[in-house]
Amino acid sequence: MADETRTSSGSDSHSGERRPPRPGGREGGPGGRKFFRRKKVCKFCVEKIDSINYKDVRLLAQFVAESGKIVPRRLSGVCTPHQRRLSLAIKQARNIALLPFAGRAA
Repeated sequence: MADETRTSSGSDSHSGERRPPRPGGREGGPGGRKFFRRKKVCKFCVEKIDSINYKDVRLLAQFVAESGKIVPRRLSGVCTPHQRRLSLAIKQARNIALLPFAGRAA
């Protein structure tokens, strides 16, 4: 009886049928167009923000994930010097309780 249920549910995935392409996904294979990803630019360089103030909680909160972690450069698009100043400002704001150390409890 256990063998019957296993054979009926597990054999569908390798039946040889191709799935339709996912909407919004990349086209694979030869000749397919690749997904175009726009280059991220540093928000601080574009808006010409010289100093990142630890008291500006609205600005800093944009670069902190829901879990409480500082968002890395490759995701946020911030340049290296600004990312260093940003992380210092976030750490200062955490120490004086303007920003939480951890995200919301799940």
